[in-house]
Amino acid sequence: MEGHQPPAGEVYMPIEGGNGEMGFYLVSDGSGDPVRVRMRPPCFNLVAAMPAMTIGHYVADIVPIFGSVNMIGGELDR
Repeated sequence: MEGHQPPAGEVYMPIEGGNGEMGFYLVSDGSGDPVRVRMRPPCFNLVAAMPAMTIGHYVADIVPIFGSVNMIGGELDR
């Protein structure tokens, strides 16, 4: 019961979502099981930019900054 057998290699495919770009990265060796699969959620860039957005602000300002960028906290569990 193997799935699709993509050609060997790697691919990154971005898809436009409601909150931004969602990306999928797949590495295959040509068999039905992928070697590596990763998904980059739309809020990944926002989380990476949080240190730059909070410089010079108080700790209490982190919550409003977090809310102002329309970030989905549930995506950060990965």
